[in-house]
Amino acid sequence: MDAILLEDVCKSFGEVHAVDELSVRVPAGSVYGFLGPNGAGKTTTIRMIMNIIRPDSGGISIFGDGAVRGGKARTGYMPEERGLYRKMTVRKVLAYFGAIKGMTTSEVGRCVPQWLEQVGLEDWADKKVEELSRGMHQKLQFAVTGINDPELMILDEPFSGLDPVNQDLLKDIISRMRDEGKTIVFSTHVMHEAERLCDFILLINKGKLVVDGRLDEIRSRQRSHAVSVELEGETSFIERLPMVIRTKREGRRIDISLKEDADPQELLRALVERVRVQAFEVKVPSLHEIFVNLVGASDAEDS
Repeated sequence: MDAILLEDVCKSFGEVHAVDELSVRVPAGSVYGFLGPNGAGKTTTIRMIMNIIRPDSGGISIFGDGAVRGGKARTGYMPEERGLYRKMTVRKVLAYFGAIKGMTTSEVGRCVPQWLEQVGLEDWADKKVEELSRGMHQKLQFAVTGINDPELMILDEPFSGLDPVNQDLLKDIISRMRDEGKTIVFSTHVMHEAERLCDFILLINKGKLVVDGRLDEIRSRQRSHAVSVELEGETSFIERLPMVIRTKREGRRIDISLKEDADPQELLRALVERVRVQAFEVKVPSLHEIFVNLVGASDAEDS
């Protein structure tokens, strides 16, 4: 079963088409990234999934529930605009949200300490929310979202405001949730955040789907124009090869950018004729490079 299904969903605000005929399937038990520059339509899509705003047309379902509301009981949502009670202590905030999500007193008593430890806030349990740094506040918001062990987690820009250590902390928790069979959907405009985490991605730009599917399959469909080599012998001739645009040298490693219609195998043959090839790697394009290739550099720079 799909955790989320969108069929030809449209949403406009005045003359602005925020989401334009978007169709997406999010498989259950996966980590799915909604990616694109700021203003691409990611947050609008998430708010429609959560029934905060209604689509102008098209259909949305969560776990097969066409009414959306039924699926929301199995869903944890972390909005882009964070909102916690600043005068409450960290421990009481977690307990409060657990209670309003239907957890029993014993469940709250067991899960609150577990989540405080998971997100590294056990030493801050009795501090007021207003005393937390921005990163701590973010981690608490994440814990609030997951306190009742939802089957589906929808996270809008969950890594913003976090330092690299705490980004890795949340990514590790998300990976463990996926291993437990949970579905995690998160939006981001920073492509490298999805590189390690996502099984599936959606690239969206100006409200329209650019590409979606398995991350490894999307990468395999994008032709690479870069090769990294290690060679033994005189290598100044490489820049003069007809298929080469430029080279970048770092120690023994040479990164070679090829013309768009060039075949890396042609480069390999030309190298073998002149030098000993110790390493030859066709570089897999990054998500950022894929996005630039598909929608243009100007849009990618806005991300």
